[in-house]
Amino acid sequence: MRTRTPLIVLAAVSLLAAGCSAGESGSSEASGSASPGFPLTITNCGRELHFDKAPERTVSLNQSSTEIQLSLGVADRMVGTATWTDPVLENLAEDNERIERLADNNASLETVLSVSPDFVSASFPNTLDDTGSGSYQSYADLGVPAYLAPNQCEKGDSGSGDSEKSKLLEMADVYQEIRDLAAIHGVPDKGDELVDTLQARLDTAIADSGAADGDEVTAAFWFANSESPYVAGGTGASQMIANDLKVTNVYADDTKEWPQVSWEDLAAKNPDVLVIGDLTRKSQTAETADAKIEYLKSNPVTAQMDAVRNERFIIVAGGDMNPSIRNVDLAEKLSAGMKQYGLR
Repeated sequence: MRTRTPLIVLAAVSLLAAGCSAGESGSSEASGSASPGFPLTITNCGRELHFDKAPERTVSLNQSSTEIQLSLGVADRMVGTATWTDPVLENLAEDNERIERLADNNASLETVLSVSPDFVSASFPNTLDDTGSGSYQSYADLGVPAYLAPNQCEKGDSGSGDSEKSKLLEMADVYQEIRDLAAIHGVPDKGDELVDTLQARLDTAIADSGAADGDEVTAAFWFANSESPYVAGGTGASQMIANDLKVTNVYADDTKEWPQVSWEDLAAKNPDVLVIGDLTRKSQTAETADAKIEYLKSNPVTAQMDAVRNERFIIVAGGDMNPSIRNVDLAEKLSAGMKQYGLR
């Protein structure tokens, strides 16, 4: 759906920019009696975001943020989405169809403003940047609160996806984002319910994986790019799930979230299994799982790896490997894949 909505007067909501403090998670407090839970102040990456009422015209600038808000049941208040790596989760598809997709990748600031948002949310700091979909200040000048996933605060205002991080992602970071967005939309109970559901699924995946007493399994997580592959380092979502399932990520000692490595180095590490991102975007080389597997089999450097010769590939969505509600899907797929290949 790509219809345009006429411009309306933006809600007057003040944003106090205080600079991004490293590693700070969001927190909320409510007072007043205008409506339940409001006025509300959210502390997000060192900035205070103030809400007199729940947003009515939300634009979500990254897929993982979009899927959280769709899961909270607030699709009727969302007027735009952007930056997609995968098809939307199946159970959210019907609601997602009702919302205009502003862009498959970054939407420009002008495009975002064309649907008159009163709140914008993002999953990565380079989205909330002048080279992405507009900076914090651009939105602040218009009275539009801009929220960043708290797990990204440490990267600063323009950190890229492969930036170094000192702190390993935890599911608590994802849960904080869920609870923040639920509070902002005035549905805190739905946030708690979503967190409980995700944690129950994660607990089951860990138990089913044989993590307690299973054999050591080594893995590499390939996100994209065939020239110099982006693989999961030791601080992001893939590492978090690998730790939970007692899987050894062969790049666990790299503090970048998505380091670029050489094929020679990856082949030398020779992991038991390759976790392959199946992306539908068209941003880099070897986005789809089929393209990745074809490359691995045709490249003399990688063709002799044990995982390639034995076709031990675990196919996951790109979003499964980024901080999101899909991290539970990654745990479930990794657990099932190890069983399928007799590694656990």
